[in-house]
Amino acid sequence: MARNVKLNSMRLLESHGIPYEALTYDDSIHDAAEVAVALGVPAQEVYKTLVVERAAGGKPMLVMIAADRHLDLKKFAAAVGEKKVSMASHADAERLTGLKVGGIGALALVHKDWNVYLDKPAAALERICVSAGQRGTNLRVPVQDLIRVLNARVVEATEPPG
Repeated sequence: MARNVKLNSMRLLESHGIPYEALTYDDSIHDAAEVAVALGVPAQEVYKTLVVERAAGGKPMLVMIAADRHLDLKKFAAAVGEKKVSMASHADAERLTGLKVGGIGALALVHKDWNVYLDKPAAALERICVSAGQRGTNLRVPVQDLIRVLNARVVEATEPPG
């Protein structure tokens, strides 16, 4: 499935001199674990971007976690200094980001100045796959470069899979 579309997330990486590999899959797939299977990549290397709302109000946050993990809301709230947080509904996530669920990616939202958090297991990996901001396209990028360009904070936000 060849796509020659240059997305803003790709332009951003190129403007920072960050190497990436564009990986495409059927855009009807919206689940990160299914994306991992479609791409033939281990689930712990495919990161999904979740929209999390603060109970006290204010701008929501983005947290990136591996496809094989689940967000621990209490652990994440403690890590970011909030009393309580909640997952945004799919409709709210799409409204807030302007992107479709299954294609929400922090790289496509840099211009909106979101607080971005990356779950700690990513820091042990050389590269991870993240959404390019469009369903059907992921970008494999070096983790340290991703942290730098997103100004992401590494936090413990999940429990180990199992």
